[in-house]
Amino acid sequence: MDKDLGSESNLPPGSIDKSRVLDLKPLRCLVPVFPTAPGMSSISSPQPAPFVCVPPTGPFPCGVQPFYPFVVPSSSQHTTSSVPDQAGKFGCGTHRQSPVPLNSFRTLINPAKGRMKQSNRTATYASGSVSVEDGYTDSQNQSDVENASNSGKRNGRPRKKRDSNGDNVVETIVNNLITSFKLNELDDFRRTSGDKEVAGTILLVFDLVRRRLTQIEEASPVISKHPNLTAGTVLMAKGVRTNSTKRIGHVPGVEVGDIFFFRMELCIVGLHAPIMAGIDYMGAKLTMNEEPLAVSIVSSGGYDDQGGDGNVLIYTGQGGVQRKDGQVFDQKLERGNLALEKSLHKASEIRVIRGVKDVSCSNGKIYVYDGLYKIEESWIEKNKSGCNVFKYKLIRKPGQPEAFTLWKSIQQWKYGNASRSGFILPDITSGAESLPVSLVNEVDDENGPAYFRYSPILKHSKPFSAPKPFSGCHCLNGCQPGSSSCPCSQRNGGYLPYTSVSVLMSYSSLIHECGPTCACPPNCRNRISQAGLKVRLEVFKTKNRGWGLRSWDPIRAGGFICEYAGDVVDASRIGDFGNENEDNYIFDSTRNYKPLGSVHDDSNGSLKVPFPLIIIAKNNGNVARFMNHSCSPNVCWQPVLLESNSNAHVHVAFFAIRHIPPMQELTYDYGMVSSEKGIHGRKKCSCGSVKCRGHFY
Repeated sequence: MDKDLGSESNLPPGSIDKSRVLDLKPLRCLVPVFPTAPGMSSISSPQPAPFVCVPPTGPFPCGVQPFYPFVVPSSSQHTTSSVPDQAGKFGCGTHRQSPVPLNSFRTLINPAKGRMKQSNRTATYASGSVSVEDGYTDSQNQSDVENASNSGKRNGRPRKKRDSNGDNVVETIVNNLITSFKLNELDDFRRTSGDKEVAGTILLVFDLVRRRLTQIEEASPVISKHPNLTAGTVLMAKGVRTNSTKRIGHVPGVEVGDIFFFRMELCIVGLHAPIMAGIDYMGAKLTMNEEPLAVSIVSSGGYDDQGGDGNVLIYTGQGGVQRKDGQVFDQKLERGNLALEKSLHKASEIRVIRGVKDVSCSNGKIYVYDGLYKIEESWIEKNKSGCNVFKYKLIRKPGQPEAFTLWKSIQQWKYGNASRSGFILPDITSGAESLPVSLVNEVDDENGPAYFRYSPILKHSKPFSAPKPFSGCHCLNGCQPGSSSCPCSQRNGGYLPYTSVSVLMSYSSLIHECGPTCACPPNCRNRISQAGLKVRLEVFKTKNRGWGLRSWDPIRAGGFICEYAGDVVDASRIGDFGNENEDNYIFDSTRNYKPLGSVHDDSNGSLKVPFPLIIIAKNNGNVARFMNHSCSPNVCWQPVLLESNSNAHVHVAFFAIRHIPPMQELTYDYGMVSSEKGIHGRKKCSCGSVKCRGHFY
């Protein structure tokens, strides 16, 4: 290099500082810079882009196509460019919008190997891609996401399961649900700034896709082992997301106390964009230059965070000590750490999501949105490895609903270390259930509901006649997914209906559970509704609807809650159980219900009850009798069939429609009588839902 410079340069010898030339970094170490949208800065650099170039997601000059994995094959993604005048410069009016923000892509240098390292690993499934962010995670185990990005592939290409017609099963499921929920009608405004209905619907569709893919994967392992990433990637590639524009403060449609079981859920509703990094931030025009400000953090135990006080969080910065290659470095004041420091000086609000252990899953976490915090101070200290790390003390803004503090209180209740106001009985079941059900009244002086006999089982006067005799399965170790020799599995379409943590994987017109003649043990996965309560429930006095039911434990979407116990009666005997003006604790499957097609991925989208079933729980019943009606319920019911030889018994099992945080009332739709019965038995509804019909039956 010296010889070339000395012989080819016209400058006199000695006029060039050759040491500076030799210190230049090779071109491969440079980080590409893409144009920045107004009011935002590149995450890889808080400064505005010094020049304009074409990002890999477009817009592209006419005749130039995007390259894999930035291509978005869905035609629904044709939107006007979010970067002003970019499309016009190339003479093209529209471009394909990336399923993830432009500033999610970056590269870092691996100091151990001296070469470029792609630290923002991109997990690609079926169609589209999702950013895994900058290699610094709030989890000690980064291999989980890396394995996710490689699972479900052959020779580096995603594996796709196809049905008998050759169609991609994932695409079929997603497209059916998008159409059913009318998510293909989402406009740009609702994608960038949503509301409670949009956020709830998107989360529901995500979980329906994820659960269905889990069920298919178990029976035929040819789809990604991480269905949550697959579901989120495909949905975002189709534009099914909301709050895609980053903002300071609360996110429309997400309430303090809401819970999430997957980081991907935080991403698709805009609460926290990166699915690995613990700090999310944006650029803000505060001075002549753009400066990064943190918008949200996730504290889930990956670093040495301290959050003993529910209103104070000591948060550890990102990077350095968490490197995948095992090398230990001091943390640097860059990226998320710099954004937190800027937020401290600007007194900017930050959304805090706390991760707590999911007791139903050994390696799982539940993410609780704990509201807005402000950073009070920051400092540098040595960690256990002797490296410098940044520490930030965050204080929760007062006046917000309880979230993480409520979880801490519930733990104290379970251990009997804290008293409660209005507490009446520790267990109204008198030991009849596997878990106690407490009784609480914090509203008035009523000491409890009217007397009834607690019974955890449904009592049939006589069984229904089965179409064909059924001798049961011979699965001595329990029914297994994908078993072609299990008749119970085959009666459910070749799948097991439940996961190992009691979650219903897909809704159908009828669930076939193992019956008395089956050889499988009581803890078989196909006996979920027969095994009793899985969550700690509480009967409580509501302000305007009598007694209600809620849970101390979080319930994930599809989670089993309880069955409806009582006495099965003939329809002609309903009048024997009181007058029509009082609450008779009646469950009637012959009523007209809002089509459960809203939570189905099948084609008919309707619930067909094979046998009319009427249950009276006035004198004998269980906790289900206390579930109130709502026109926007968080619980739905499914008929469950138990067969024994030539007899069949139908039960009613309740499952969560969506994730339900602790202490949120459990409600389902009571249904409506058929039109020929007129307004007979109509009652005023006080559910308070924005979609309240005003009455129910």
